[in-house]
Parts: sequence; structure tokens; C-alpha cells
Amino acid sequence: RAREINEAMKVAAAVALAELARQDVPDEVAAAYAGRKLRYGPDYIIPAPFDPRLISHVPAAVAKAAMDSGVARKTIVDMDAYKARLAARLDPVAGWLQGIFESLKHRPRRVAFAEGEEEQVARAANAFLNQGLGTPILIGREHNIEAAFASAGVALRKEFEQHNARVSAHAEEYADFLHSRLRRQGYLRRDCVRMVHTDRNVFAACMVALGHADAMVTGVTRNFSTAFDNVRLALDPKPGHTVIGLSLIISRGRTVLVADTSVHDMPTADQLADIAVEAAHVARRLGTEPRVAMLAYSTFGQPRGERSDRVREAVAILDKRGVDFEYDGEMGADVALSAEAMRPYPFCRLKDTANVLIMPAFHSASISTKMLKELGGATVIGPMLVGLEKSVQIVALGARDSDIVNMAALAAYDITG
Repeated sequence: RAREINEAMKVAAAVALAELARQDVPDEVAAAYAGRKLRYGPDYIIPAPFDPRLISHVPAAVAKAAMDSGVARKTIVDMDAYKARLAARLDPVAGWLQGIFESLKHRPRRVAFAEGEEEQVARAANAFLNQGLGTPILIGREHNIEAAFASAGVALRKEFEQHNARVSAHAEEYADFLHSRLRRQGYLRRDCVRMVHTDRNVFAACMVALGHADAMVTGVTRNFSTAFDNVRLALDPKPGHTVIGLSLIISRGRTVLVADTSVHDMPTADQLADIAVEAAHVARRLGTEPRVAMLAYSTFGQPRGERSDRVREAVAILDKRGVDFEYDGEMGADVALSAEAMRPYPFCRLKDTANVLIMPAFHSASISTKMLKELGGATVIGPMLVGLEKSVQIVALGARDSDIVNMAALAAYDITG
């Protein structure tokens, strides 16, 4: 909103483009160019048009120049918030995570990146550091970490901590800790020594368990269940909490939490009630008052079935517990999410459409969230790991650098609370 476009604004735009061209190029841009690695040089002197950072980086610089040169009709008081609003127009995740990012800038954390030898992890760790979210701790062999950073075109600065599990001064301490937990489960001490020396997830989990890091992120090179099993060797559930996988769906301006998407295969009624309580707790931690729908293929008894009866039993258990959030069920997903579909059931205790969906089983939760992402165009974050005594997040196999940064931020923030 400027009275005119002056030279100062044009120069600011040019300088912003030049600055962006010199920065690390995110995975989204490489994907648009068939995986080609773009780096500043004779063949890349201006950011690619597909670069998602353009929408927040350049307009903010131009707006500041307009204000400084006196031609702006409106003053932007909070430039960071303005950048966040711009980024959210292209990426709804950016807007949703902005509060978490701002919190971390005031209280940065030490996060272990368990797969520090991977190129996209190098870019993610660099972005995590550049955004002021905390200190990245890279787990891996020094020469492989250096190669990953060189391949990514990222400078390996002194601010990055590096830990080689094979020669770490903490290896014996971690092995003793692990053996104390596993010795009655068939593990010899030499087994624990081997795991600490050779398994990056186990090493990073021990680091977090013993307070040498605040959180960890992993998953780029291993599937969720494998990484989760590695982490559970060193970490227990937080007292009073249930470990669950929670996915966040952003679609058509609505945000919905879905559980359990990764841990409990066929939960019992008691487990379904526990999952509902944990998901409601996370919803509040993320600034949302929960309205929990206990989902099934049936709605309020029609048609009846074994799984639906288990969901009904879970609702009865929540009744007995006297929980302090809205919930009801069993109900179909359409009834939970549509006011029109809910109208024939005026006795439903939800005052509005649900924003937390508790699935009757792991498979239905996993299938539905993946279908929403691939066919419905929804943005899916997660599954986010909730309920451990220390904060850990596991990204999807082969995740992009931006996804790793987001999950590292969630780990640092500790959504379990």
C-alpha cells in the first residue's frame, strides 16, 4: 500500500532476490527441477520462480523500503508477523507453526538430528539454526557429515555440534544406561555397547534421555515403526500420559487432529479413552479447545458391530472419568465434520463440528490421512509422536528438508508439554 513505486523499493527487491539466491535452495525447488541441485553461481543468479520463500522474503523487503522512504500508506509494526502471514498464503503449515517458531526463538533448544549424514538433514539443520530455533546436534561420522554439507552447498559452521557414536566420550555412559534398562529383557552389556556405537537413533535417544539434548528428530532413512522401536529402548512414556501418533490435517481452512495414526494397532476401549484424553491435551497445548468425536463406521448404534461397540464402551469410560472436554460417539466421520449431517442427532453433545477425531483402529487412521493428502489435497503434518517422557519426532521416510525443520521445531517445543 504505497503511494508510488520508487527507486528505493526497486533496489530493495533486487537486493532481497540477490540475498535469497545465495541461500540454500529448499527441496521443493529441487523437486520442481527434476531433482537438479541449484546453487548460487553462473547458472543460478536469481531464485527459481517456484521458490516458496519468495512470497515472504521479497515483499517484506519492499514494504520496509516503502516505509523508510516515506511512501507507505500503512506502517507495518510487526514485520515477522507480516512475513508469517505472507508465507501462510502459500503454505498453511507456515501459519500454523508460526506461534511455535516464535516461542522457540525466545527459548531455543538443543535438538539432536540423528541422521546428520544425510543431505536433506544438513539443509534442515542449517535452516533450524538460521531461524534461531536452537542448536542442531548432528549425529554421524565427521567425514560423512562434511560430505553431506558439501553436497547440500551448506557451510558446516562451528555452531553445529557433532557427535560420532563410535568414538563419543559418552558412549560408555549410554551403554551403562541402556543395559540398566534392558538387562532383564535378554540384552547383554555388549549388545548395548554395540547398539550405542552403531545405531544413531539409539545413541540420540540416550542423549535425550540423559539430558545431553532437549529433543531429537529422525526418520529420514528408516520407517516410523523401526525408528519408534529404536527410541523406545531408551525412553518410556511420560507418567500420566499415553504414547500415541497424532496427525494434523489442514484442509479448506479447517484444522483437525486425528489419532491414533501410528502406535496402537487395535486399541481396546480403555486405550481409546486414553487416546482421546491425550489428543485433547495436545489440542489445548496447540491453542485449540477440543471437540472430540469417537469415530466408527456406525452412528449412535446403527448399524451395530464389534468395533462400534468398543467405541461406545470408550465413550462410557470417558463418562465415568468425568473429563473436562467435549466428546461424543460413536459416530461416522460425516456426522463429526458436517453440521448438516449432525442435525438429525440433536442429542449429540458436541456444540460444533469436531476438531479432534479418534479413529477406531490404527489402520483406518493411517489409511484415511494418507488418502486425504494424496486425493483430497489436504496438508498433513505428522504423525506427531506424543506422550514420551522426552520429546522425539519421527519424520516420514525420505522427508524433505522443510518437513524435517517443522518436525524438529515440534520436537523442540515438546507438544506433550
